[in-house]
Amino acid sequence: MATPPQLTPEQRANALAKAAEARTARAELKNQLKMGSVSLAEVLESTSDTALKLKVISLLESLPGVGKVKARKIMEEIEIADNRHVKGLGAQQKLQLLDKLGK
Repeated sequence: MATPPQLTPEQRANALAKAAEARTARAELKNQLKMGSVSLAEVLESTSDTALKLKVISLLESLPGVGKVKARKIMEEIEIADNRHVKGLGAQQKLQLLDKLGK
């Protein structure tokens, strides 16, 4: 396996800050889903990096009334891989999620 490129301390700090910012944005999006201020349809149709890079399992678990078990069951029924991100979903998978969850 190839070794990662060597970063200067400044580049490393910038990368860490960028990663922390992305995590915070994803957490905020998940919180908005949980509170109902953002719908599943809005996230699935979004073009923001935050929404597109969110894992589907995290998205589903953030919905009110959907826990870990129900989220996994839904993903199995629709045949969505565990490691799939929102941007990797097909049109039919998005439609099936919306039909299943109706949100």
